Amino acid sequence: MNIDSLLNQVKRLHFIGIGGSGMCPLAEIMRAEGYELSGSDNSVSDTLERIKGYGIPVFSEHKPENIDGAEMVVYTAAAKQDNPELVEARKRGIPTVERSVFLGAVTRRYKRSVAISGTHGKTSTTAMLSQILIGAGFDPSAIIGGKLPYIGGNSYVGQSNIILCEACEYVDTFLQLNPAISVILNIDADHLDYFGSLENIKKSFAKFADLTTEALFLNGDDENTMDAVKDSSVKKVTFGMDENNTYSARNITSDTHAMQQFDLYFNGEKLVTITLSVPGKHNVYNALAACAVAHYLGVSPSAISENLHKFTGVHRRFEILGNPSGITVADDFAHHPTELTVTLTAAKEMGFNRVWAVFQPHTYSRTAMLLDDFAEALSIADKCVLSEILAVREVNTYNICSKDLGDKIEGCVCLDTFPEISDYVCANAQKGDLILTIGGGNVYMCANMILKKLECAEYNRDNEQI
Repeated sequence: MNIDSLLNQVKRLHFIGIGGSGMCPLAEIMRAEGYELSGSDNSVSDTLERIKGYGIPVFSEHKPENIDGAEMVVYTAAAKQDNPELVEARKRGIPTVERSVFLGAVTRRYKRSVAISGTHGKTSTTAMLSQILIGAGFDPSAIIGGKLPYIGGNSYVGQSNIILCEACEYVDTFLQLNPAISVILNIDADHLDYFGSLENIKKSFAKFADLTTEALFLNGDDENTMDAVKDSSVKKVTFGMDENNTYSARNITSDTHAMQQFDLYFNGEKLVTITLSVPGKHNVYNALAACAVAHYLGVSPSAISENLHKFTGVHRRFEILGNPSGITVADDFAHHPTELTVTLTAAKEMGFNRVWAVFQPHTYSRTAMLLDDFAEALSIADKCVLSEILAVREVNTYNICSKDLGDKIEGCVCLDTFPEISDYVCANAQKGDLILTIGGGNVYMCANMILKKLECAEYNRDNEQI
């Protein structure tokens, strides 16, 4: 089946899991291109409500008859092979396409497709670049892994020949893409349950690089990245803090809130000064990647600087939720030791009295294989609280629990449930503290519990004083 040719022939698509964060943007793009859509999803989400708002028929139960009239069925990777709609589509001979394969076909319909990859920073960088290009009037389409406040969602449907998307390395899904422009932000040891070793991860990134047709944008300061692409014949453009990179950040300074400012240089000449509104030196690298691609696509230095300064972050990327009673509550998606290190380092530089890390370990394999690295990263915080490990897709064949990690962190407290954690943290946090919930799962629910409990306590104190 040649999906690219098939997409030029069919007009009626059915999406299984249409409300998913990765599926919804694809449905929106295909709707804008004039395709007739239907979908199914039994979850409740903002993205699903957005889809329903377009008048697209959405079924809350998965039934064989839901695919009536469909000429192609697109399904989320989370769909099981015995899904009634998937089974019926195959029975009827209707082509079925997994989401990552469909993403590759959709991006190939754009002359200037940009795929942003890397172990860390994909969502922030894609969001930064989206905001720059949209703000500069380049009108791209964009598929982002998190909610960007500037556009009120995780996707944008433009009218230009530019599309931006994240390229995820897990189970080699990014090998379904053939981008004109690829970005590799960094390469680190992660998803070892699939890759097995860092060398295997680098081999996959090398394959991804060779799928690029026009230019590779690479973190020239990252040894793993440069080693992975050393044999690639694709045009290479580097970015980093080293002055030998094509694009470099020089004269870096930060204010008392760890917000960064730097001079952007291109081939040794200063283009513009960049002032970020998001904390941490890791965001300098993310911004450099976004600046480099935007400049390559023709955005003026002044427009890059202006629009990047307006970027205030992405949902669940050091997202400040509130400040009741002078206690700041924030949430972050970090779930790898490297991400924890940069996030907690940035937090420590922001002038808080104490930094609380409320961490939900994500998968048994990652926790077991990187146990010492997690302990070292979490020790940066002044206080550390761990929830139970979120299993996600795994069985605990590693015989590991949160206490194994907590025992390696001085003063660490391990509690099983979010209500227990919320009670403990709220009872012990003080004015001037930062409570940062961290993890790739649903730990944001704990953040909301903590925030609500602190707000209620603040309200009760205020009423008692009246």
